[in-house]
Amino acid sequence: MAMARVSSGLAYPERFYAAASYAGFDGSSDSSTKGVSSKFSNDAALLLYALYQQATVGPCKIPKPRSWSPVEQSKWTSWNGLGNMVSTEAMRLFVKILEEEDPGWYSRASNFVSEPAVQGEKNNETITEPVTENGNVLPEIKTIPAEKGSLSEPQDKDVVSEGSGAVGVYDQWVSPPISGPRPKPRYEHGAAVIDDKMYIFGGNHNGRYLSDLQALDLRSWTWSKIEVKSSGEASQAPVAPFAGHSLIPWGGNKLISIGGHTKDPSETMQVKVFDLQTHTWSNLKTYGKPPLSRGGHSVTLTGTSLVIFGGQDANRSLLNDLHILDLETMTWDEMDTLGVAPSPRSDHAAAVHAERYLLIFGGGSHATCFNDLHVLDLQTMEWSTPTQQGEIPSPRAGHAGVTVGENWFITGGGNNKSGVSETVVLNMSTLGWSTVTTVQGRVPLASEGLSLVLCSYNGEDILVSFGGYNGRYSNEVNVLKPSHRSTLQSMETPVPDSVSAMQNATNATRDLESDIATVQEGKIREIVVDNIESEPMVNKVEETSERLLAALKAEKEDLESSLSKEKLQTLQLKQDLTDAEARNTDLYKELQSVRGQLASEQSRCFKLEVDVAELRQKLQTLESLKKELELLQRQKAASEQALNEKRRQSSGGVWGWIAGTPPNQQDDA
Repeated sequence: MAMARVSSGLAYPERFYAAASYAGFDGSSDSSTKGVSSKFSNDAALLLYALYQQATVGPCKIPKPRSWSPVEQSKWTSWNGLGNMVSTEAMRLFVKILEEEDPGWYSRASNFVSEPAVQGEKNNETITEPVTENGNVLPEIKTIPAEKGSLSEPQDKDVVSEGSGAVGVYDQWVSPPISGPRPKPRYEHGAAVIDDKMYIFGGNHNGRYLSDLQALDLRSWTWSKIEVKSSGEASQAPVAPFAGHSLIPWGGNKLISIGGHTKDPSETMQVKVFDLQTHTWSNLKTYGKPPLSRGGHSVTLTGTSLVIFGGQDANRSLLNDLHILDLETMTWDEMDTLGVAPSPRSDHAAAVHAERYLLIFGGGSHATCFNDLHVLDLQTMEWSTPTQQGEIPSPRAGHAGVTVGENWFITGGGNNKSGVSETVVLNMSTLGWSTVTTVQGRVPLASEGLSLVLCSYNGEDILVSFGGYNGRYSNEVNVLKPSHRSTLQSMETPVPDSVSAMQNATNATRDLESDIATVQEGKIREIVVDNIESEPMVNKVEETSERLLAALKAEKEDLESSLSKEKLQTLQLKQDLTDAEARNTDLYKELQSVRGQLASEQSRCFKLEVDVAELRQKLQTLESLKKELELLQRQKAASEQALNEKRRQSSGGVWGWIAGTPPNQQDDA
């Protein structure tokens, strides 16, 4: 046997410093610009630089560079944009972004991590490629053949029972005998059950998103790959790879995929549907305002509506908003809630109790995992934080849950240190916790991003888990058959006042069943004791049954009539919406035309104002000319008057000369 070298996972902050050294940040003043841009894109390099500075120095306190250097300006802007992010969160985001950009960095960073020797398989080389999710730091161990042979992944199988007979064991995880080509190991995939088959879609493997659709026959435990058919229509284009999405069974032959992380995310959440009869994907057209694109959210089916809560958007911002998608009208509604909502989170678990109460448990932020329980009354839309009973589970994120009656089974998840080993159950009526079973060692059940579904096996409910990541990616299938003993134990716990409303919803059903059983028992006793009146009693029972049946039929007809009216009203509303959109388009065109006319009129007004200004100037010139004309006329009149006077004087002198008077005498006279 040859010796292989396996790297044990590093804890923080050592893991961060190893990642920083691998990326080219060696701690010197100019290390942030050497070798980083050559390994990553400009955006990734700037973000890594900012997170490194935030983790090692703290918030940006230096003034904005005044020199005209685009690089320095961009570095300062990226660092300053992180605000008061704490150092630990910056470290974890640095490692997470590095793993998204270079998934195999850890296996190549041999100069920065210690590598103890462990036993390996002959002719195989074991390498380590860790992936950090919600703070979990566990290496991925996978065996790669040196020359020949198929890929194999070592598993811890000393805890989970194997064999077909093991499914009969209660409250214990067992590994059924699996046949057929197994899917690629993965986590953050979607899972759903339709007609005794568990369907697996998408997921994350080694930092890469998947888009395949696999099916596990739950009767023969055989895997098979679903061959997806393509179509020329745009709405039936090949589906993109996704991870962190939700897969919901609908209509008996359809799978609905909602949200998820993808390489090229859209602005809003996409809803896709797979038809199991035609084997084609299509985009589901919805109305209303859809939520932001996100992954790691929860999707819960209640009646004909899907309740979406929380998650993480494409910018890595955590969310705590609530949206509802009506599957009959395909209309989105963003709900305004009362009370204190859960803090923003992703990778939590959600369930609905009594078709009225939405329960949210656990989840994580960028640096913290939660174990709080929140309840939303879907009728009053008010959040509450009720008192939990029993031993409250440890904080976790990336876990999976499924309901069996009033019991909510939760398994898997991580808590920033390791995978969570226990499977717990919550009685949703009393809010009492109890532990079902605990696994030992690094097994797929103690993983993040695994899936958990409920199905029937030999007439009994069983839980089926698949996949997950706890340092290595898994494609294992495990089964648990619950005994419901935890339900009986939790019912003995005193009920707090904060959950009395939830108890009443369940107790009302129990009281109704008890009353029906009492009535039936009384009727049977009466028939047995009084044998003489048995025939009249039977007739009475038959008459009562007929009346009840007639009443139920009448009520059914009324409900069907109401449903038909609602459908007609919905169609009318859709038609009204279409007409309104058409009118809106026409009005918009008319508005554009009016705007054009207004612009033309404004141009004409401007020209008129110019003409008026010119006319005013000419008018002023005319007034000046008029004044000059008047002055000339006055001057002319004065000149004529002087000329006339001179002429009179000249005329008097001539007559005097004729009369013989000398000019001097005339002057004296």
